[in-house]
Amino acid sequence: MHPDKVDRQRLKKLTDLPNIGKAGADDLKILGIDTPDQLVGRCPYELYESLCRLTGKQHDPCVIDVFISVTRFMNGEPALVWWAYTEERKLTLANG
Repeated sequence: MHPDKVDRQRLKKLTDLPNIGKAGADDLKILGIDTPDQLVGRCPYELYESLCRLTGKQHDPCVIDVFISVTRFMNGEPALVWWAYTEERKLTLANG
């Protein structure tokens, strides 16, 4: 299957997502996200802020990049490596 034609409905585990391993899956579970489809329509910046608030610590900003990658992927965009979003995140936060 062509990578851009992934059947996202078949993704059942968080670790089925690109850029998500055990630690990333654990972060998402803290946010109450247990399945990939729960990421559809979510804001990666809000997810990050919630994660920091719920854990009581400031997480590395690259977590935002990972959240951007998985929310965009679940909203139909091609799978990209998380660092493809680093510059976008830096610009967004600088202009925010």
